[in-house]
Amino acid sequence: MEYKMIVLDLDGTLTNSDKVITPKTKEALMKVQALGKKVVLASGRPTQGVVHLAEELHLQDFGSYILSYNGGVIINCRTKEIVFSAMLPVEANQTIIRLSKEHQVDILTYEGETIITNNKDCPYGQLESRINGMELKEVEDIEAYVDFAVPKYLFLDDGDYLAMVEPKVKAALGKNFSVYRSEPFFLEILPRGIDKAQSLARLLEKTGLTREEMIACGDGYNDLSMIRYAGLGVAMENGVLPVRNAADYITLSNNNDGVAHVVEKFML
Repeated sequence: MEYKMIVLDLDGTLTNSDKVITPKTKEALMKVQALGKKVVLASGRPTQGVVHLAEELHLQDFGSYILSYNGGVIINCRTKEIVFSAMLPVEANQTIIRLSKEHQVDILTYEGETIITNNKDCPYGQLESRINGMELKEVEDIEAYVDFAVPKYLFLDDGDYLAMVEPKVKAALGKNFSVYRSEPFFLEILPRGIDKAQSLARLLEKTGLTREEMIACGDGYNDLSMIRYAGLGVAMENGVLPVRNAADYITLSNNNDGVAHVVEKFML
């Protein structure tokens, strides 16, 4: 099988522990694009947190795409056109925010290029702000403030506590929303049916490629759907156990140019 598209998660996959793309990985991805093959970035990050990495890889020059908000938004890098967008209904805001209060976790969401939170001192909210280069704005009454549609919410707490909270939130919201952890300390709530695999299906339809022609690389829980969906699902050596178990192939870690290894082995 000739693979014509490689889809990459960012944190823990494309970038190393310093959140940068290594020269070796960048070189491999530039080579593969020069052959006319697509590099697609698929992340739980908001769009603003993905764009600078897309530009570093010149996705705009090769007419490629980014999936942000775990597939809630698809953007054509060349034209900047929003190909697909899904938002949570406004009437869901109150239910979700009250659920965060019930479980005594911090919460954040997005307003344009700003992150809105109930607690600016939460280290996990600060991390989201820092990684994405977005202002973190604390609102005293977040329930009253968020009267508009948002792409997703994050519940924030340490991993052990969120592991206990997750099934309860799924029981309360799961029928109407997608609920899963992208990091141990991030519990994501998105519109129902939004995950990386479903958005990649939309993108494949647009590009005329098949899932068999696609490689997907990831390390986290939110990568499971695309790793199972792709013709070749690749887990990073540093990936969580369920991802490694689901993968067709396990590559080197994100600190050892695992993405470059995949490109060189399967695409060049």
